[in-house]
Amino acid sequence: MAMVCLSDFEAYAKKYLPKIAWDFFAAGADDCSTRDENILAYKRIRFRPRMLRDVSMMDIRTKLLGTEISFPVGIAPTGFHQLAWPDGEKSTARAAKAMNTCYIASTYSTCTLEEISTAAPGGLRWFQLYIHRNRAVSQQLVQRAEALGFQGLVLTADLPYTGKRRDDVRNGFRLPPHMKLKNLEGAFEVCKMSLLDPSVTWNDIYWLRSLTHLPIIIKGILTKEDAELAVRHGVQGIIVSNHGGRQLDGGPATIDALVEVAEAVQGRVEVYLDGGIRKGSDVLKALALGAKCVFIGRPALWGLAYKGEEGLQDVLRILQDEFRLSMALAG
Repeated sequence: MAMVCLSDFEAYAKKYLPKIAWDFFAAGADDCSTRDENILAYKRIRFRPRMLRDVSMMDIRTKLLGTEISFPVGIAPTGFHQLAWPDGEKSTARAAKAMNTCYIASTYSTCTLEEISTAAPGGLRWFQLYIHRNRAVSQQLVQRAEALGFQGLVLTADLPYTGKRRDDVRNGFRLPPHMKLKNLEGAFEVCKMSLLDPSVTWNDIYWLRSLTHLPIIIKGILTKEDAELAVRHGVQGIIVSNHGGRQLDGGPATIDALVEVAEAVQGRVEVYLDGGIRKGSDVLKALALGAKCVFIGRPALWGLAYKGEEGLQDVLRILQDEFRLSMALAG
């Protein structure tokens, strides 16, 4: 089967992944309206293309906090990559490095931070952090990531509790016995998500800053009020995100929230976006509305499910080609 677009990889993953794994990756909260709206919102946005603009030469590179990447698409933090491919996050890291882009590794990886960094030495990697009730666990993770050469710290702000994902409840979702949350082994019993700290506030950014020299990027911002607070608390970047529609159902699509966040920030920090990116033209729409870069979540997992790092490279390459073509055709 020729893999021509991202929905081809989605169809493959749905067909070949075990149902419990597919349901976990696909799940949205409650009615899944925010999950679905993330995609539908792009379809309502129209270009105003300009003609006769000499698009014979195009430069699609960009920089994330000063580090150049080959095009403005990175890999968002998602958990449990071994559910999609045996090598898990090691394959993800290798694919990101091969395509010269940024991979945000999740706290809930099924490979250790050490394994991820060894798999793709020199790649651009950020580390996504959940703050746990046991602050020593979080502190140790941040310091491990910095020591291993991760170049940014992504604080996820939208998960004081886990959203209600009905299929996971019905399936009684748990990691298979042979898989572990490798970065948290020995810290506490795996999959007790209630060990996330729901008392986290903006002041904890100062605590994080005291632990590390890494730039802090805050993920999960959807309003101008929170964007202004993020700038005031000294973060270096914002990821406009609704956790792929997996947390609060009924929030805005990220592409709709992007405009007010970008206007509030006014270039003082870098603004990125995840959620609903399925085509290169979606990337162009996000950039036109104020994002510096976008990050893909589920499509990265579909690529892994198809052929590991090779499949994920295919997904990134398709987005890269589609993005370049959309830029040219839009003038």
